[in-house]
Amino acid sequence: MRLRVSLLVLLATLPVVLWGVLPMTSAGAPGAQQKSRELQRKIDITRGKIARRKGTERVLTRDIEAYNARIGRLERRIGTLRGRQATVQADLDESRSELARIQSDLRAERSRLVRLRKRLAEVRTALARRLVELYQADEPDIVTVVLEAEGFNDLLERGEFMQAVSEQDGRILQLVRTARGDAKRTEARLDRLEGRQQRLTKRILQQRDAIAAVKQELIDTKVGYDGTREDKRRALSKVRTSRQELEGHLDGLEEANAAIQAKLRQLSGGGSLPAGPIRQGSGRFIWPVNGTFTSPFGPRWGRLHAGIDIAAPEGTPIRAADDGTVILMQGTGASGGYGNYTCVGHGGGISTCYAHQVRFGTSQGADVNKGQVIGYVGNTGNSFGAHLHFEVRINGAPVNPMGYL
Repeated sequence: MRLRVSLLVLLATLPVVLWGVLPMTSAGAPGAQQKSRELQRKIDITRGKIARRKGTERVLTRDIEAYNARIGRLERRIGTLRGRQATVQADLDESRSELARIQSDLRAERSRLVRLRKRLAEVRTALARRLVELYQADEPDIVTVVLEAEGFNDLLERGEFMQAVSEQDGRILQLVRTARGDAKRTEARLDRLEGRQQRLTKRILQQRDAIAAVKQELIDTKVGYDGTREDKRRALSKVRTSRQELEGHLDGLEEANAAIQAKLRQLSGGGSLPAGPIRQGSGRFIWPVNGTFTSPFGPRWGRLHAGIDIAAPEGTPIRAADDGTVILMQGTGASGGYGNYTCVGHGGGISTCYAHQVRFGTSQGADVNKGQVIGYVGNTGNSFGAHLHFEVRINGAPVNPMGYL
């Protein structure tokens, strides 16, 4: 904001300053020289600030690129973990289906065990009744066998007893043996199924929780990186805006200094401003004026600066950059901020334009040769010091003139 205010103050007071310190007599020269030195000092300071901000921009840009790379790696790892998590979840779903089947088997086995125990109890009751019947039948030998047995299991194993009971009694005993064996086997199967169920559930849940924990840690890290990257982007935007404002301020200072230098040359040279030698670059066009390059093509102050600025003393001749025909001439007012404005068509949709002239040196529709004087540097339109605003356009669209000079 201070830069904008300073620039506005400078621009508003520049005409007064120029006319106040630069009267068209040699008496004003010392004051103009002092003003030029002061402006040059400010120019040097501003250039230093711009260089420092450009350095900060480079550092911040590298930092942002580094965070972009880190975030990209994290996103790839998170994607891999999502795939692993999906696989584990599928295993968990399959295991849950298996657990459902196991639980169904468990329920069936428990029901079977209940039935077997009930059947065993019934068989034992029938056996007890048979023994009572044998006892009541007054067969002491059999009773003796029973009384001498050390227990129910011993009784089942005794061959004397097996020989003593009838064929029906043998079937009852066999049923007891079978029921007891089935009950033991079912209980063992239940134990195995329950153990497998617990181990499987625990293993899958541990895998899922471990993957979820790592994934969450990576997401948290990515969020932190995103926040840091955004902070650096905001800082870069502020530095870039500040640098652009300084560059705009520098343009004004350089143009003002060029105007002062022009007045000094006029005072010392009696007002004669030669065009100077033709300056040929590496491209198709010659430089339209001999002066100081002050502003490039590209974004400036939030919009496109459609050409380049070349500071030169007011009245310096402007040359046609190439052979062509004057296709447009507009005076201050009709051209808006361009002031006195001339465009030369060179064929093939290519044209060059020359703005802020103090006066024209050609006419509408005139054929001009490369290097021919077509106007004079001025300060008309939206200009803060004597300079030429030079444009190259292809089919009317502005392009960077440096590609043609």
